Amino acid sequence: MNRLWFGMLVVVTTSLMGSSFAVGKIGLAYFSPLLLVGLRFTLAGLLLALWVRKKPLPRSGREWGQLGLIGFLQTAAVMGCIFLSLRTITAGESSILTFLNPLLVVIWGTLFLRVTYRLSQWLGVLIGLCGVFITLGFHLQWESGTLFGLGSALAWSIATILVKRWGVRFNVWVMTAYQMLFGGLLLLLMGVTLETPKLIVTTASLLIVLWLAIMASIVQFATWFYLLSQGDPGRTSAFLFLAPFFGVLSGWVLLGEVVMWHVYAGGLLIFAGIFLVNWTFGPQKQLLASSHAAKAKA
Repeated sequence: MNRLWFGMLVVVTTSLMGSSFAVGKIGLAYFSPLLLVGLRFTLAGLLLALWVRKKPLPRSGREWGQLGLIGFLQTAAVMGCIFLSLRTITAGESSILTFLNPLLVVIWGTLFLRVTYRLSQWLGVLIGLCGVFITLGFHLQWESGTLFGLGSALAWSIATILVKRWGVRFNVWVMTAYQMLFGGLLLLLMGVTLETPKLIVTTASLLIVLWLAIMASIVQFATWFYLLSQGDPGRTSAFLFLAPFFGVLSGWVLLGEVVMWHVYAGGLLIFAGIFLVNWTFGPQKQLLASSHAAKAKA
């Protein structure tokens, strides 16, 4: 892929990812967390499913099951954890914890895709983990929001590996539509059973849901899945550090959140770790061979 085009798509998807934290936190004034994210992805999934109805659909129960699992992890688990975390921690902190994902992808890529990474890349993982520790204020304060933020990173990293293994079997738009729909319906069910539903209908609340459903879901997910399909998931995921940058920036602009110095320091270390993961990649032939071998076993 052309590097300029790749870079433009990276900025589009990561800016939408990052800003959705602040927009989502604004939305919590009108909706309970799981209900908001459930409405967001059910609406997005339905709209996109209508648009792709003439495109090739999964041909077997197994493939539908794979889409369902991706939807559970990528949408229900990730987004549910994010919106629950926003009740007790800032949008910037939640985004930084969530985008620990690229570092976890390196670990899962080694274990399950048999991708070979250099020692410097593993050093990048360790530096990134230190950055997360500093971001949390030099101590692990096990608040519910912190745990939910870490849970979102774990679920997303697993979903990334599954998308890389199974994504070639699906049309990217079909995969985007149905994983969002499956995840959104599950979140709606959770929203009416696991929490006290809150719904305040105003022009502002409707605009928030539409923005989250169309721009921050349909456009963002489709762009992300397309980028994942173009290369190694570890290298592509490394660019996700731009998302917490936009998350912190939008939290400051839209919510007036105060960002403590240790968040900046930890963020710089996470960036350094992801830089090492991305820019000291192993020999291209070796990685391509590993990737092809993994695809052959999928």
